[in-house]
Order: sequence, then C-alpha cells, then structure tokens
Amino acid sequence: MRKYPLCIGILMLLFTFTQAQTSNYKVVFDMSSRDSINQQAIVREIGLITGASPDAKLEVVIYGQGLDLAIKNHSAQQPAVEKIIASNKASFKVCAMTMKRNNIDSTQLVPGMEIVPDGIYEIISKQQSGWGYIKVGH
Repeated sequence: MRKYPLCIGILMLLFTFTQAQTSNYKVVFDMSSRDSINQQAIVREIGLITGASPDAKLEVVIYGQGLDLAIKNHSAQQPAVEKIIASNKASFKVCAMTMKRNNIDSTQLVPGMEIVPDGIYEIISKQQSGWGYIKVGH
C-alpha cells in the first residue's frame, strides 16, 4: 500500500523537473569569432537545441570579429542563418558599435538581423534576466 503514494510522488517530481527543464530554456550565444568552424557550430547548436526543445528562446549576439556572420555574402552559413531567422528558432543581434567601427550599415546585413547599441551590454542584460550564456568557440 505504501508503494503507490511513493510512486506517485516520484512521478510528480519527475514531471515537475521535466517541465522546469523544458519550459524555461533561454540561452544567449556570444559570437565574436570570424572562424568558419565557429559559424558552423552556432548553426549546428541552434538546430540541436531547437530539435530537443522547440520552445527554447535563443539569441546570438554578434560583435567584434564575428561580424562576418552578419554581413551579406560573407559567410557560407548565410542560407542556414536566414532559415533560422525565418523560422523564429533564434534571433541574431548585431552590435551597432562594431558596425560603426567597420563602416557597415544596416543595408549590408543579412535580412532579419537586428541591431543593438552594444553587444556586450546585450549579453549582460540577458544574463541578468536569467538567460544562460555560451561563448561560441572550439
């Protein structure tokens, strides 16, 4: 008789833990590398995460040398990035200060890229709001 309440309790804990893991998945990726392997990695990671957790909130913040990923015709990953943006699987934010330093304007960006005033501030803001942080690298 005592087995049933224990089993029900364990099942309730597992259900609660599982729901907590999937319903609050928020990650900001720090993309500051022009390396094509890193660009490929971000596309792969977004696919893996959204495949396992379709409701995950993902954001890629691009600044510094990572700018090539955001500029039209500068990355082999552009078609994949455009597909990710169109499907709302992740948002891509580009640092306005990096754009200014590199004389890039919004017309040169991959369609769907969003501009933020400061990439590092964007990352810090997300972390303060409870988002996880991943530095893209290999």
